[in-house]
Amino acid sequence: MKNNTSLIFNIALMIGDALAITAAFTVAYILRVSISHARLSAPIHALPYIMILASLLPFWILLFALLGLYNIRLFEKRFSELGRLLVGSFIGILFIISYSYIVNVAIFPARLVTVYGFFLVFFFAFGFRTIARGIRRMLFTYGVGINNVLIVGDNKTTGRLLEALADASITGHKIVGVVDGAERASNQYFKHFKSFQEATKSLKAKSVHTIIQTQLYAGGAQNDEILTYAQENHIAYRFVPGNSELFVGNLSVDLFHAVPIIAVHQTALIGWGRVVKRLMDIFLGGLFFIIALPLMLIIGIVIKLSDGGPIFFRQERLSRFDTSIWVYKFRSIRPAYSGLKPEDAFRKMGQPELIKAYRENGDYMPGDPRLSLIGGFLRRYSLDELPQLWNVINGSISLVGPRALVPYELERSKQKNLILSVKSGLTGLAQISGVRDLSFTERRKLDLYYVQNWSFWGDLIILAKTFWVVLFHQGTRG
Repeated sequence: MKNNTSLIFNIALMIGDALAITAAFTVAYILRVSISHARLSAPIHALPYIMILASLLPFWILLFALLGLYNIRLFEKRFSELGRLLVGSFIGILFIISYSYIVNVAIFPARLVTVYGFFLVFFFAFGFRTIARGIRRMLFTYGVGINNVLIVGDNKTTGRLLEALADASITGHKIVGVVDGAERASNQYFKHFKSFQEATKSLKAKSVHTIIQTQLYAGGAQNDEILTYAQENHIAYRFVPGNSELFVGNLSVDLFHAVPIIAVHQTALIGWGRVVKRLMDIFLGGLFFIIALPLMLIIGIVIKLSDGGPIFFRQERLSRFDTSIWVYKFRSIRPAYSGLKPEDAFRKMGQPELIKAYRENGDYMPGDPRLSLIGGFLRRYSLDELPQLWNVINGSISLVGPRALVPYELERSKQKNLILSVKSGLTGLAQISGVRDLSFTERRKLDLYYVQNWSFWGDLIILAKTFWVVLFHQGTRG
């Protein structure tokens, strides 16, 4: 999971497809308008023609993404890719024609341009992807983009994988070790280990990108140890189905170099989804920040005039892959207690008995005595969270995701490492639940559900519901 080469390849494909589509329609225009002297159906000049098509490119790329053309599993399936490219090219042309009809604006100077465009988009995109694969293979020969694999098991499947992955310059996968429990001398390509513990001691976690378990142990504890190690170190984990044991997680069944395996994904947010989600954060986060800026200036002035303390509150929290980030909020706590843990703050004010009530109520207390004069109002309408829009813009957090918690709070969750498979969010399922008295554990379950069931449309729904919840303050605690 820590190997981002697939994500980089996806981004390159998106850029390449956009260039291929632009080049295809440019050539189509030249063939019909500049070379041919036949009469045109509409006098469309080259610059407005290209500008309109360029503005529609994001929708075409989104269409390709919805067809799975940026799915990692499609990288080596050429026939499937050909079919989807053909469908995507055809639907894309229909989309542009429909757009021209709806807005009543002529886009194509002649009907033949659409025919040329359809075939050229298909051939240019396929040609670019063929070149991209060739470059990717060439980089493999130099060790760039290689996925390091640790295999656990000693059976026929292990042998088949060793043969299939023997040439890393072709497959892009390099075997760094095999845990087969036997006394065997390691060869020049990889090491043999008698136990998984021996392998983890010898191989650094950062040097392993994928663990493939070809043989499940009879004892569940050993299997859990391997899966837990992969999750804690953010290593992709796959296992070959061999018995009736099932792991809880986001599962997918696939052929991995002719071997049927089940991939356990910590999150559905992989591949092109991460790119789309980041673009949405930049666009919507920036838009919301600009809209909220006047209100934020007013809030800052009121906070400063109310008690003279700092306007902002900065706190270290955790995001994806245990990354420490600084989250910014408007200060809602009195200066004397700002920055203190709830337990320390209640003790300092001489009311330690409130600690139990605060924790038992899911880290919430009506009429919290720590709040400043304006703090209660800010929290009621979640206005104290507005500065986090800057965190969204700079990439520290996302608009939607699990709640960004301080390290000592997240340690209370058994699913900590699963939750931290994605970026934390400004809002999420827990915030829109509409229930103020959800316990800490229940809120983390909602976070985990989001991680394992992410979808782009789900993010849009959560954002829409967040505005409703904030307006009617129906429990936006995370």
